[in-house]
Amino acid sequence: MDDTLLMIPGPTGLPPQVREALARPMIGHRTAEFGELLRRCTALLQELYRTGDDVLVLTASGTGAMEAALVSTLSPGDKVLSVSVGHFGERLGTIAEVFGADVTWLRAEWGQAAELAAVAAALAADDYAAMLLTQNETSTGVTNPVRELAAVARQRGVLTIIDAISGLGGVELRTDDWGLDVVVAGSQKAMMLPPGLAFVSLSEAAWERATQARMPRFYFDLVKARASLHDKAQTPYTPNVSMFFALEAALTMLRDEGIEAVWQRHARCANLVREGVQRLGLRLFADARHASNVVTSFLPPESADPSAITKPMWQEHGILITGGQGKLRGRIARIGHLGTINEEQVSRTLNALEAVL
Repeated sequence: MDDTLLMIPGPTGLPPQVREALARPMIGHRTAEFGELLRRCTALLQELYRTGDDVLVLTASGTGAMEAALVSTLSPGDKVLSVSVGHFGERLGTIAEVFGADVTWLRAEWGQAAELAAVAAALAADDYAAMLLTQNETSTGVTNPVRELAAVARQRGVLTIIDAISGLGGVELRTDDWGLDVVVAGSQKAMMLPPGLAFVSLSEAAWERATQARMPRFYFDLVKARASLHDKAQTPYTPNVSMFFALEAALTMLRDEGIEAVWQRHARCANLVREGVQRLGLRLFADARHASNVVTSFLPPESADPSAITKPMWQEHGILITGGQGKLRGRIARIGHLGTINEEQVSRTLNALEAVL
């Protein structure tokens, strides 16, 4: 198992610095030592997010950050446009529905990105409080043009709530420059960490909305989390302390490499995967104009089930890739290339894929 290569869209492999940090002795979560750790992590997260606003850390999965973002900025009955291009876009909008938002769906064909003209027309058709959008849809291997889509929403005064769980750290994202109001992310993707932490940034406009939000919340109350950070340098509830040690280690690695260099590394590896898959005679599933730099989706040979590829990749070569999700289950296979990804890992994966085929 130590030799397993995780080439899935998360969880990803852990670098030695992160594994060592996870083994550090425990400290009290209400001590000055933890407070300083939290402050350092917050500053490093702001660099990664490219924002001057607070980035809050939750002990939760990425879905917890989705819920926190929605319930902390919306009220029951708020009109929301949910732009869905795959499985996780459906999740974001469904959470909003569960908590009483009036959700209008704008769905793209799976494998395609959201179209700017369609989003602009939908936003013009009603008075929306927020637009929900997935930055990088791992279920299909598509990255949305977030910058352009968010600009259209901003022109109409619509709050943008962005799921960047799989994209942050692997795909270009500039929170302040692009005017993104709420951005959520998770630890187990390009950030090279185990599952267990989630992150949320809010713009000043989003914080203003949060003071008026009336959706029910307790654990996922971001107003409470922000007050705890500012007033005490603490989290409002018990954090996963060991993961904060690991978070600082991972964020320091990303900072030292340079975030733009990290984006470029992911782009290089993504191109190698896409070129290699096609060289082996397989067809890519996602629209090439919006192909993701952290996951590649492809179609198996005609009449073959994706498991005929994914199972021997794991059992015979020790490389874990995965199949489709939702309505794409049994139709496509996916190779993740994010986090610690490098050319050697890509080459090993493509050689094994060739052998399996």
